[in-house]
Amino acid sequence: MNSKFFDLKKEKQDRMINAALKVFAIQGYRHGSTETIVQEAAVSKGLLFHYFGSKLGVYQFIYDYSVKYMTLELRATVDAKERDMFTVIKQVERARMHAMRGYPYMQQFLNRSMSEDSYEALLAVEEKRNALEETCAAVDAQIDYTALPAGIDGEKLRKMLDFTIKGLMTERFQNASFQPEMLYEEICDYLDMMRKIVYR
Repeated sequence: MNSKFFDLKKEKQDRMINAALKVFAIQGYRHGSTETIVQEAAVSKGLLFHYFGSKLGVYQFIYDYSVKYMTLELRATVDAKERDMFTVIKQVERARMHAMRGYPYMQQFLNRSMSEDSYEALLAVEEKRNALEETCAAVDAQIDYTALPAGIDGEKLRKMLDFTIKGLMTERFQNASFQPEMLYEEICDYLDMMRKIVYR
């Protein structure tokens, strides 16, 4: 990646980043095209290749950018001393909401990258993928599952809540009603409802 990319006006940087995030989040690496990215970003293909060299270069850059951005948000928002599962999840979702205010497709892109089927793309982001997984694992390790009522499998409950959150996000994007704040409120409603069921 050409470091002069960061000399561009922030608005133009974000336009290119958001275009790439959207295309790869929806179509994946294999089917996402640089032609669609430049149309979405309203820049020339020559400019895109000047800064990133290739489609793989674009993908690698936005993955790296997303991991760094999301990691910073998680570290700034999640209280390292918090042990309650529902509170930790809310803090994680607040961090994601902050990221998606500027980059609406960032979390969808990261989710999609987990099931990427292109070996070339997987190999290019392997190191950064490990870094993100380590950050998420550290957050998960904070949770005290033993504080849940007897008979509740904390890890299964966490997985169920993760599926619910991903489903809500996908639904909001599909019906073109995505607003980070509204999604966050909806997620919190589901978490509060489940907390009442678990602790009744």
